[in-house]
Amino acid sequence: MMSARVKRYGITALVLAAALSLSSSPSAAETMQVFVSVLPQKYFAERVGGERVSVSIMVGPGQSPATYEPTPKQMVLLDDALFYFRIGVPFERVWMDRIAEANPGMKLVDTGEQVTARRPDDREEIDPHIWTSPLLADHIARTMKDAFAAVDPDHRVEYERNYRLLAADLRQLDTDIRTLLGSLERRSFMVFHPSWGYFADTYGLEQIAIEKYGTEPGARHLAKVIETARSENLRVIFVQEQFSRRNAEAVARETGAKIVVVDPLAEDYIANLMSVAALFAEAMQ
Repeated sequence: MMSARVKRYGITALVLAAALSLSSSPSAAETMQVFVSVLPQKYFAERVGGERVSVSIMVGPGQSPATYEPTPKQMVLLDDALFYFRIGVPFERVWMDRIAEANPGMKLVDTGEQVTARRPDDREEIDPHIWTSPLLADHIARTMKDAFAAVDPDHRVEYERNYRLLAADLRQLDTDIRTLLGSLERRSFMVFHPSWGYFADTYGLEQIAIEKYGTEPGARHLAKVIETARSENLRVIFVQEQFSRRNAEAVARETGAKIVVVDPLAEDYIANLMSVAALFAEAMQ
């Protein structure tokens, strides 16, 4: 039986101008093994690739992309991956070179390439949470579509069709969120971890974060956050399961705000983002 790596790069001999040409298209019965970093990427890859792809996730439910380390099992599975779609989350900065070096036949695709990156406070660190904007989610999906079609041109039409259906859903999501948020006079919301900057930029909102750049906030910053929450009458602090609530709860005690959990890493992307938008809208009423 042929190995996965040989099948993946199934070689067909063709005589063209007395030269031998190689084709890397997967066979008709073969599925492409794909790795992604976070669950929203899994949603996009499965929507675009359909039955032609088998998608594995690196950072699973409840885990933090800031502190994650791949398991030995994942490192073994990566040996059979045709694609790894990176997105810029912190663990990639530590592990991506090692993963690529260990799997030279794997195609590494940056789904955030050509996106205008947010650099909070003009710092060097780039905000990786591009998927929180439906407009940039479309870019991620289109990048995946182009990557799949490039290695599997026999199914290009299928990938194009799947992408168009997903793009239509993302446009409708964007329209629904704009309708929900467009008439709000208050335009700021408070979070613990600054995951929602691209969402805020897309819809003309301001994200006020307790945590700064992946580090615990100091006393001076906490005091400033408390002052801002009081002056702007922010009554809700949004947190996520992947991070400690200790500092958020301290701000909540000082301001009378309540804690609400939202998850930027949920797999059911469209339903989750609409639900989060509704919670933001309620908090900004």
